[in-house]
Amino acid sequence: MFAGMFCEGSMQCLSLAYVADKVCERRRAAAFGVLSGISAAGFVTGTLAARFLSTSSTFQVAAAVAVVTAAYMRAFLEESVGGDAVSDEECSRPLCSPSSDGDSSPRLPLLRKVPSISDMIELLRSSLTLSRAAVVAFFYSFGESGLQTALLYYLKAQFHFNKNQFADLLLIVGVAEAISQLTLMPFLAPTLGEEKLLNIGLLASCTHVFLYSISWSFWVPYFAATFVILSVFVNPCIRSIVSKKVGSTEQGMAQGCLTGISSFASITAPLIFTPLTALFLSEDAPFNFKGFSLMCAGFATLMALTMSITMRTGPSITSQKLSDVRHEQA
Repeated sequence: MFAGMFCEGSMQCLSLAYVADKVCERRRAAAFGVLSGISAAGFVTGTLAARFLSTSSTFQVAAAVAVVTAAYMRAFLEESVGGDAVSDEECSRPLCSPSSDGDSSPRLPLLRKVPSISDMIELLRSSLTLSRAAVVAFFYSFGESGLQTALLYYLKAQFHFNKNQFADLLLIVGVAEAISQLTLMPFLAPTLGEEKLLNIGLLASCTHVFLYSISWSFWVPYFAATFVILSVFVNPCIRSIVSKKVGSTEQGMAQGCLTGISSFASITAPLIFTPLTALFLSEDAPFNFKGFSLMCAGFATLMALTMSITMRTGPSITSQKLSDVRHEQA
């Protein structure tokens, strides 16, 4: 558990930071989507494999795959610190200079130590876009964690779902995520842009949570799960928006900051939604609405949508050669 606490979140944010260093701005949202789609495909594959493995061998296979992953990374991935591996001018990193919409981008010194909490706060306060993106990430993660906390108990109480039906629902969600991010995201991101895709994703997320909460038949949850095809755009888009507002040396800290905020929301949500779900599924409920806790999770996602609509990122930071960046820093 301690190793998982240390590694799980850091692997995601460091992978996104690495991709941000290696991919130019206009392709970054699509790249983040492809990375998330591959992760979703891995989730589906692992879930299917677990059905054919014993409990003990499942952990052994997972550990072996993790070792292979670490060896692959060490052998094939080049270090991206400072952006030395990218020579194409089109894919050079953005400067930490004020953008034309008046939203100042952070100008943090090159980190020589582990970032502190004050560094994270300074990063968020240095840009209105970053601070609003952090709020969007918090409410979205809060709503999604609330949904995951309450959904199984709600479906069991409302439609007598068993573990196999719930597993089938998770497989539908995983397959939809993988297909959407591997096929739709690379096509839509350059056409519509991250801001519109973020709003579309949050709107779809609100819709599918509200549908869960008012389900009137056993097939409605399966139909609601299909909205994941659009709601999966949220995370890659908000990550891409943030990556364009910081320089190459702050990518890891920016993505880690978002991961930390999302993790805090994921910790807070079960503390609130677990007793709320238990209350409205019990005989002592204030009123007869078993999906009330899910409805509250939907309102949290609606808050994220409202903040996203008011967020204006403006044009991305102007890119220049890395030599110019280093000369300016000197």
